Amino acid sequence: MTVKVSGFDFVEQRLQWYRTITLNRLLEVLPSREPKRYLYDLMPDYPERPGKGLRAALCFATCKAYGGNIRLALNSAVAIELLHNGFLIHDDIQDESLFRRGDSTLYKKYGTGVAINVGNALNLLSLRLLMENRELLGPHLSWQVFTETAEMLRQTLEGQAMELGWIRDNACDLTDLDYLRMSLKKTSWYTCIYPCRIGALIATGGAINPDRFHRFGWYLGIAFQIQDDLLNLLGDYTIYGKEIRGDIWEGKRTLMLIHLLNNCVDNEKAQVKSFLSLPRKERLNEDVEWIYELMIKYSSIEFARRCARKFAGAALHEFLFAYGDLPDSEDKQFILETILYTIERDR
Repeated sequence: MTVKVSGFDFVEQRLQWYRTITLNRLLEVLPSREPKRYLYDLMPDYPERPGKGLRAALCFATCKAYGGNIRLALNSAVAIELLHNGFLIHDDIQDESLFRRGDSTLYKKYGTGVAINVGNALNLLSLRLLMENRELLGPHLSWQVFTETAEMLRQTLEGQAMELGWIRDNACDLTDLDYLRMSLKKTSWYTCIYPCRIGALIATGGAINPDRFHRFGWYLGIAFQIQDDLLNLLGDYTIYGKEIRGDIWEGKRTLMLIHLLNNCVDNEKAQVKSFLSLPRKERLNEDVEWIYELMIKYSSIEFARRCARKFAGAALHEFLFAYGDLPDSEDKQFILETILYTIERDR
């Protein structure tokens, strides 16, 4: 008798299955030539650390839900994972992060210059895999996938520029809409919109209008990002794998920080703004904890939780437009159940 698994156990089992497929192929295509010590031996460091592999999973699941063969999506899914890990290496340097997936960040272990180069190499390898799609998908569809990748990179870089610019300029008069615009570009595009578009294009031979995934991917990505920001404040390091309260240390304009700045009294806002004007090395732990307590005082954390639930609900609604007319399948079920998993996960 076969027992059907559902809920979060099902989501995590499917994530692990997709991730295994992705990682096996990723390790196959990594170069083994010199220089190994300072480049090629370091490229699998982040990919082999514990992770969800959500982006590649959404690509695979969408492809299969639309009746496609995941073999045709393999290069693209691995390219997504390579780009993601290259982004993470560079993000950690830009944010001065100390930990990633339960270990020291790459630049802390090997130096900034080496880490930047490894991130660049992961990005280059992703482009080479997309170039190999020409033989697998044909010239027209492979070019569609390539142009989709270029658009995703533009959106992501613009979102990253917004976040880094706010930190550099110590922007303290932002609104919820500013956060949503930034997260749409920085998170939603490459975490959800792009993988779904790629999977559907490959499954349909380029016949589908990929814009049908915009609203679903936007809402799911926003919910994902808010939950990630909440875990950074409240998570268990042994599970979450990153520095708890790291976003405060780094001065990131999370939804909670923006809500706090717009609701605290003037003298508190002045103190928070003064803290955010300091270089990270001059910030003190007691000030980080004080800001965290202010977020509790002004219900900024609960506000963010409500927003995450609201956007997850919107993603559930848009799921019907993006996937509702497809026949039932485990892949369709995975995408549906991932929505609530996104806001309940602990890492």
